[in-house]
Amino acid sequence: MREPRWPAFVAMLAAGCLYLALPEPLSLGPSWGLLAIMCVLLIPLLISVRKGHFNVTRILTLAANGLITLAMIVSLGILIYGIPRHLETPQALLRSAAALWFTNVLVFALWYWKLDAGGPLGRDVARGDLDSSFLFPQMLNPQDDDEHWSPTFLDYLFLAFNTSTAFSPTDTAVLSRWAKAGMMLQSLISLTIVALLAARAVNIL
Repeated sequence: MREPRWPAFVAMLAAGCLYLALPEPLSLGPSWGLLAIMCVLLIPLLISVRKGHFNVTRILTLAANGLITLAMIVSLGILIYGIPRHLETPQALLRSAAALWFTNVLVFALWYWKLDAGGPLGRDVARGDLDSSFLFPQMLNPQDDDEHWSPTFLDYLFLAFNTSTAFSPTDTAVLSRWAKAGMMLQSLISLTIVALLAARAVNIL
């Protein structure tokens, strides 16, 4: 059975919606711009998936992920610049930090999903014999009905959520260098957002 792509497409739209919650001064361009671009990109994405043009799907997905990542990093940089200058109200700061934290989770879940084991297409072909950068618990103790278990977007989302929350992958081992670098970057971004909130809270108190 082919791995469903729609959860990842929903995550792209969710990232655009989260970006819409940012105050205009913190966004890269108009705050609605990222959501509008995601909606436009989803049209050829859905068509290419339906027609089986997976090379086009891969290029469009990587472009969408890259754009979301760039927008998040730029907004985080603007947020870091503005905190000591008190450019945002405490309410706006809390909303912005929450939006960027959840965007961070979605962004890295999308990257893990797209890059691990050749992406969803590679996992479709290699069911039961994955060259994965992550060692999920189901791979260690396969059940009879899970003999050909393969991770889907929800598994990568859970991994990304744990990484942003606990600053570690918890129940999943990380095997490859690119995955380790990605998880370090994700943890660093999450820690930066939490530290900025704590510093601002102390300042307010």
